[in-house]
Amino acid sequence: MNRFTSFDGTGIAYRTWNDDAPGPPVLLHHGFISDAELNWVSPGVVDALVGAGRSVVAHDARGHGRSDKPHDPAAYGEATMVRDLGALADHLDLDEFDLGGYSMGAVVALLAATQDRRIRRLLVGGVGAGIVEAGGVDSRELRLEAVADAMETDDPSTISDPTARLFRRFADAVDGDRLAYAAHARAAHRSGIPLERITAPTMLVVGDADALAARPEVLTDAIPDAELVVVPGNHLDAVADPAFIAAATRFLAPRPESTET
Repeated sequence: MNRFTSFDGTGIAYRTWNDDAPGPPVLLHHGFISDAELNWVSPGVVDALVGAGRSVVAHDARGHGRSDKPHDPAAYGEATMVRDLGALADHLDLDEFDLGGYSMGAVVALLAATQDRRIRRLLVGGVGAGIVEAGGVDSRELRLEAVADAMETDDPSTISDPTARLFRRFADAVDGDRLAYAAHARAAHRSGIPLERITAPTMLVVGDADALAARPEVLTDAIPDAELVVVPGNHLDAVADPAFIAAATRFLAPRPESTET
């Protein structure tokens, strides 16, 4: 595991694969409570991209995995994570890269693509109309204050919000830093994203049972050059479905056009 220091002194951990592959790498940004291993390595996404000839970089977002975990909400929010992503690209001296993001990472990726012209192609998953209508992960389905409260309580039996209860169970299962998760939930992005500024070709991949990615066509319609792929699964397991991995690989590592006549 490698590390670099981001713009505000926060240490960010990252891994690389297939460094000698030609062309720019694929950078991958995981979702809330997850990390690079859980979101991208274990499901087989990294292996598929490497097998298709791509170099890959995946980091643990601040507050997650092996990166630093401040407890102040002022240190969080997807806009701050966009700055970490740019700092990672600077650290790696990248002139261009492809970007994939899931859930929280999708919000980061979409924000980044509105401003960082180094991004060639954009893969996002686990989000839908909430990006257009609520400015981030759909707060109508995922009550962020309830999630923050669920992370901070010492007694999980007091959690009444069913979605917040699921995220607390996830946090406990990965033995994560619950106060860091709460800090991010309180700072999560909740304002409009200028999606019309995205110039990178974009693919949105969502699970057909993902309540947090409801009406995904609203999001693809708001991005100038976007396609939608719907795969089996809910918010937590769609990324591991073979159809998700196949779509991501097709988009991020397309086969060269045949020259046969």
